Amino acid sequence: MAQPEERRTPSEPRTPSEPRTAREASAPREPSAARDWTDGHVARWQPVLPDLDPVVEGAVTRMKKLSVHLRRVREQSLVDFDLERHEFDTLHKIAGRGGSAAPSELAQDLDLAPASVSGRLDALEKRGFVRRTQSTTDRRRVVVELTDAGHETWLGAMDVLGHEEYRLLGVLSPEERALLNGMLRRVMVEAESTEPTRHW
Repeated sequence: MAQPEERRTPSEPRTPSEPRTAREASAPREPSAARDWTDGHVARWQPVLPDLDPVVEGAVTRMKKLSVHLRRVREQSLVDFDLERHEFDTLHKIAGRGGSAAPSELAQDLDLAPASVSGRLDALEKRGFVRRTQSTTDRRRVVVELTDAGHETWLGAMDVLGHEEYRLLGVLSPEERALLNGMLRRVMVEAESTEPTRHW
């Protein structure tokens, strides 16, 4: 039940800390004393909903807000690389198949009609991001390949989001990241057990 974001005054830049010793690096980190937007959100709703579990509400709200934040970063990266969302999705599916795919495979991956995929490929080909060639094993079969420009554009947009993900999770130690990943897996196993499998 995340509420609209409130404006917050940016905090002062932090002075880089001195290199930690090996013992300090391996020691468990203390929980951060800094408060975030969700702390205020939970505090506002607890008097209204006395049975509200602040831990559950805090965790779910933070996951929602993190998802929104990463989606905004992704959308901005598409703007920066002059890509429409459907163009990126198509390049992404081709890249996921090793840089080349048959139109029928893309139609399946994108859950689109073949005619819709053809239209997308026409536009990407005009931009120089893909090329269509005949298969070397079956001349009746067309293969769609990423060009160098298409691969660089797709990878550049991907890198923006990747860097932000590493920046955010960089506040955790490797052990904490592994623990978080494992706990989220357990939560997702439960979520996926009650609904059809989806490609997120």
